[in-house]
Amino acid sequence: MNSKERIKAAMDLKPVDKTPVMCQMSIGHMLIQTGFSPCSFWFDKDIFAEGLLKLREMYNFDGILISLHGHSPNWKDQIKNLRSEKEGEYAELINGDKIFFPFNDLPQYTFAQEKKIPLLNEIALENLPNILDYIPVSQDLHFKIDLQNKFGVIESIIEKAGIEYSVHGEVTSPFDYLIDLLGAENALIALLDDPDKCKMILNHYSNLIKELAVEMCATGIDAIKISSPFAGAGFISPDDYQEFVLPYEKIIVEAIRKENKHVYIHTCGAIGDRLELMFQSGMSGIECLDPFPLGNVELKDAVERISDKGFIKGNIDSVNILLNGTKEEIINDLTERIKIGNSKPGFILSTACSIAPEVKKENILLLKEVADLWK
Repeated sequence: MNSKERIKAAMDLKPVDKTPVMCQMSIGHMLIQTGFSPCSFWFDKDIFAEGLLKLREMYNFDGILISLHGHSPNWKDQIKNLRSEKEGEYAELINGDKIFFPFNDLPQYTFAQEKKIPLLNEIALENLPNILDYIPVSQDLHFKIDLQNKFGVIESIIEKAGIEYSVHGEVTSPFDYLIDLLGAENALIALLDDPDKCKMILNHYSNLIKELAVEMCATGIDAIKISSPFAGAGFISPDDYQEFVLPYEKIIVEAIRKENKHVYIHTCGAIGDRLELMFQSGMSGIECLDPFPLGNVELKDAVERISDKGFIKGNIDSVNILLNGTKEEIINDLTERIKIGNSKPGFILSTACSIAPEVKKENILLLKEVADLWK
């Protein structure tokens, strides 16, 4: 099997020749390991693609996750000034907005004019966007999607590596768009104050994301990840998950599955109380499964409960094991996770969430080294 075939077999719940390995990497980790300009890495399609390809080769991963897409070829025209300091790069845009690009983390955006958060009673269907042209990476940090170049970075990576390696795209959960629109605190209060208005907003974004995901499928990618970090127990109850997350992610999952592509959901933190609920979406796999103390998932329990519902991608603790653990502790942890994960078909060895920025290259190289011992 080559890497692409190995990942596909795991996602299909079929036997593999050896344990596949594929991790999501934080922007900070990618910047530290590549040494690229953080501003260019964020905005430039070719540099972002080069970084992803370089890191896949460095760690010998079986696949590549493309977390950002829609890069504008004219991004430099929006920058008035750019300077580099010891801690990072500072950009001033022509509209007056400012962005600080740390050398080891996500950008930090400052608006020239204070951003107005809409009141729930001010929001109507007709004043919501009718096309999805941004990714809500984090609060107040949007990645603008150039509608004329939506999937350039995906197409570039598929052309260079898609025959040999599994290539995955990413879309964001409707629940994230609700939180981005209203702010986290206001959004959670709105679930109580006006659930019907929230459902209208969620349904609207679900359909926009579905359209984007179906278009993404046509690029030839192998799978799509739905990023849904705010849907764990730290934010909402299982009942609220079933009411405000599951139906809307299901719309997207079903559309992707109709295109004969795999789709998996990435939810951070404590999800031990909603594993079965998550699979009611029809997804073909799950990512994160954060162990204690980051979350509350024991891999053995998850494997037994998920059974043949779908594949598992996880669940190494990137902070307490890969960042702070000794080599012996890392090898022991990897060995145990591979042993448990391989007790059923459909296991991809991965960090639970992203590789933390300061994790050493040598520690990540152990993943493939240990995985290759388990045929």
